[in-house]
Amino acid sequence: MSEFSLIYRHFKNATAKHQNTTLGIGDDCAVSSIPPNCELVSCVDTLVAGRHFPHDTSPYAIGWKSVAVNLSDIASMGAMPYAILLGLSLPNHDENWLAEFTKGVSDICSQHNVELIGGDTTKSEILTISVTALGFIEQGKAIKRNGAKIGDVICVSGHIGLASLALSHILNGQNTDLQNALDLPMPQVDLGQKLVGYANSMIDISDGLGQDLGHILTASGVGARLYLENIPCVDELNRLPFVQKYQHILNGGDDYQLCFTLPKNKFDEFNALYPNTIFKIGDIVETQGLQLLFNNQKVDFGIKGWSHF
Repeated sequence: MSEFSLIYRHFKNATAKHQNTTLGIGDDCAVSSIPPNCELVSCVDTLVAGRHFPHDTSPYAIGWKSVAVNLSDIASMGAMPYAILLGLSLPNHDENWLAEFTKGVSDICSQHNVELIGGDTTKSEILTISVTALGFIEQGKAIKRNGAKIGDVICVSGHIGLASLALSHILNGQNTDLQNALDLPMPQVDLGQKLVGYANSMIDISDGLGQDLGHILTASGVGARLYLENIPCVDELNRLPFVQKYQHILNGGDDYQLCFTLPKNKFDEFNALYPNTIFKIGDIVETQGLQLLFNNQKVDFGIKGWSHF
């Protein structure tokens, strides 16, 4: 099958047409219209078999996650996702694999009204998927990493550490019912948009809570106190020894929850509107660096998140 036959068979109609697409799959470029008074938000992530996901991961999960990690980046800016472009390097042409992969892409795109508007395919020794995501946000409203203010509270959008625990089970050859936490992350798209006008800074948790919060602190020139006992996590993590539990929570990554800061009054206002959707885990302070506390006692714990090299 030729490259163009593969594209038309599997990807041409994989997603619904978006109202902002003037020209989609089938030409040298896609053409899009940007809504009035909006800015274009864009990001790209590359996933490599054996590096970013185990070789035996289901093709459906690979398709889903390839898109999800990008939509999570769009969510972290408070933007509305619009479209993706897909670069796919395949070791071989497997019709069944491609059908399941495309279904994973299609399902998550449908969930967030996102269109696949173009891309490229080629043969490669290693399965590699590169997705570029596009989104829109009202001019000047993007939530950046560099906006944290002294006195802000630090929040996360949900449980942390579960994907890392799932991966450790898989790598140790254990049967696990946590597979979906690793394979099918849920980007916090709706919440990201709700936080526009509330959050001063935001990032998605992809490389570990400790490392990603550190990016906010560095960009904003501030420090933080993190109250470990306040970080929401599932019972499976609570049953682990202290160091093992917080290794998953602080350094594990692959959570694709949001970490953000907002003024205390904005936190109270948001919490009243949307109860039990955001969780306070710390405070932004003037003293540089990340201070870890457990029941008001300082904790020494090495922060070393995911490294791509």
